[in-house]
Amino acid sequence: MIQRNFLIRAAVALAVLAAPAAQAQERQTLGWSSIFNNDFLGDGFDRWRSSSYTVSWLRGPEWTGRLPEAPGKVLEYRFRTSTLAPANLSRPAAGDRPYAGTLGFGIHTHFRHRGFDVALGGGVAVTGPQTRHGARQRWVHERIGIAPPSATVLNNQIANAVYPTVSAQIARPLGLSDRIMARPFIAAQAGAETLIRAGGDIIIGTWGQGDLLVREPDTGQFYTATRGGTPGLSLVLGGDAAWVADSHYLPSSRGYRLTDTRKRLRAGVKWQGQRHGVFYGVTWLGKEFVGQSDTQLVGTLNFRINF
Repeated sequence: MIQRNFLIRAAVALAVLAAPAAQAQERQTLGWSSIFNNDFLGDGFDRWRSSSYTVSWLRGPEWTGRLPEAPGKVLEYRFRTSTLAPANLSRPAAGDRPYAGTLGFGIHTHFRHRGFDVALGGGVAVTGPQTRHGARQRWVHERIGIAPPSATVLNNQIANAVYPTVSAQIARPLGLSDRIMARPFIAAQAGAETLIRAGGDIIIGTWGQGDLLVREPDTGQFYTATRGGTPGLSLVLGGDAAWVADSHYLPSSRGYRLTDTRKRLRAGVKWQGQRHGVFYGVTWLGKEFVGQSDTQLVGTLNFRINF
């Protein structure tokens, strides 16, 4: 019931994105941004949520430092690639998660409603050998002297599929002082993985003031998609928990059982100069399936260069 109602509401919201009224104002590029996650940048391994890379292109009317009050005016076009893998790419333990390469394409609208920051989006997640993730990772690992994924791992990867995916997030920015902001949120998605998530973040510093903050899916770390930013050093702390109803990356048909909750804790430091900025964060990811041998730490990097 939750999944059906969510899909209906999201479908209606996505229809708004294509409404002719959204074209009434001339669009321009408001900013580009990308963010990179890698397990090696965290705990030094190459396993489970191994890596991901996300690129966001923001379009809309001239950015005023505030979200518009209506959906469909500011659109984020998002491209994403991610790799999920067993802990051992050569000889995976029995019951470890299967290899899964994913390509994602989507459109998201960001707006403010009654003091809440709202993000609604939809797209597709493409999985399986058709993504060529396994072949590319094998080629790279062989050239830098790291064990590549074995034929056994790649032959057992998630099958070719295309999953329509919709998502929604509502956050409440709370200014505790001029330099401290809290952002509790609740989010839901249905598609490749169907879940409901709740949590919050605290930003100590000036980061995000007057910018559009976008949440990276795997870790929950923030990145800004608009140009500019207030110079200075900021600290970000956050955490959340998700209740996962279904995951095509851990299919029950193969005998996988999901953990009751999927937990995340994160911290990061953002330095913003007049024209350049850099962010490094680390995220603790709890276990996702019964039988996962350990938790993991994932590192995150984001660079900003304003032209």
